[in-house]
Amino acid sequence: MSRQGVWKERCIAAANMSNMENNKNEFRENSANNENSGVSSGGKRGLFTSGVIAGMAVAFLILCAVWLGTRAAEVLRAGQGGGSFSLEEFLAGDTLLGEETLTKLKTIEDTVEKYFYLSEVTDEELAEGMYRGMLEALDDPYSEYYSAEELSALMEQTQGVYYGVGAYVSLDPETSLPKISGVIEGTPAQEAGLRANDLIYEVDGASTYGLTLEEAVALIKGEEGTQVNLTIIREGESDYVELSVTRSRVEAPTVEFEMLDEEMAYIQIVEFDDVTIDQFAEALALAKGSGMKGLILDLRANPGGSLNAVVEIARMLLPEGLIVYTENKYGEREEYTCDGTRQLDVPLVVLVDMNSASAAEILAGAIKDYGIGTLVGTTTFGKGIVQQIIPFTDGSAVKLTISSYFTPNGNNIHEIGIEPDVVCEFDGETYYSTEEHYDNQLEKAKEVLRQSW
Repeated sequence: MSRQGVWKERCIAAANMSNMENNKNEFRENSANNENSGVSSGGKRGLFTSGVIAGMAVAFLILCAVWLGTRAAEVLRAGQGGGSFSLEEFLAGDTLLGEETLTKLKTIEDTVEKYFYLSEVTDEELAEGMYRGMLEALDDPYSEYYSAEELSALMEQTQGVYYGVGAYVSLDPETSLPKISGVIEGTPAQEAGLRANDLIYEVDGASTYGLTLEEAVALIKGEEGTQVNLTIIREGESDYVELSVTRSRVEAPTVEFEMLDEEMAYIQIVEFDDVTIDQFAEALALAKGSGMKGLILDLRANPGGSLNAVVEIARMLLPEGLIVYTENKYGEREEYTCDGTRQLDVPLVVLVDMNSASAAEILAGAIKDYGIGTLVGTTTFGKGIVQQIIPFTDGSAVKLTISSYFTPNGNNIHEIGIEPDVVCEFDGETYYSTEEHYDNQLEKAKEVLRQSW
């Protein structure tokens, strides 16, 4: 078996293990007896211990204050409708910040302070770890905690400008490794030879296994002009592929437009960001102004993005009716509709593949349900859930999965995907080995579009 195949099998097996077991891969128990450090250091140790105890007391009081404040707010909100409450009711809330939890947190911090050897860890770092751990306990790869710095970087990315290599990255569910889902033309990623579906095994020698998508992207991004070394697992290669990429300022165009032969218009949406709405509207206007007789909409390698962006774009294509609807944990339903005044009036073919996810599937699913276009390619990723970023006053935030979404016909495609009307596997070997990059799926889309005339 090839090195790539062995690693893939190991990744699949490892993905079935618990998070605790994953974190033990490099753990080695410290068996040194720290109590035999000698009498001469006893005075310093006593001062240190006193400091730790004092610090723990302060931390304990802070946690208690936070808990009491939270409970007070809950009770006050509950009491706004009238009535009274007692002190016993005030203290008897269902919260994990109970005495047992606080005691255990204190014990863990004490133990870390006493035994942890590899590096100094600040109180802020330990606190960040607790916040992240709470989100990891949800066992949801899409729910995450963002520090203020991480949230700022995420917001920057949705504006379409960032410093990096010029590739779209997603998380491969089969191997738990970051995967290149698309490469922006004319960027360092393309120049270095990165390809869609490349798995990123290491960044500058650091393993990416088990990292969140944001953590992996943070390793790849960096200051303009600096170099990042990527170790890649590529299908068809017997060994790792090593690539060095120079970071630069990347202005990510999210929409590409071209007029093909026979007055066919080609519009590619690479992801749904805030800027995508206007970029798509401009491309569609150019296509109509160029005498478009049919449209090929390319959603391949599109990882999704903004729900608002995809809804606004759908309103430029769909007939009157539902675009998508969501349902949350309380069974509450929210509908997103289209008035049909801008329905596309030419034949439509939509290209999809296994990297078409989330918002891309919302658009593809609506087009398929209404029967206004033909889907060509392979089955999509299958992400039928919605996340919301909830910011906090200190600049940090959490991203939580808050609902499932359904296509107009009521289909939830989560972990299922959308099957194309015309199946056509991508011929990567021909694409990358020919100078003109022959795209067999695009040629199939042209063929299907001709048949609709």
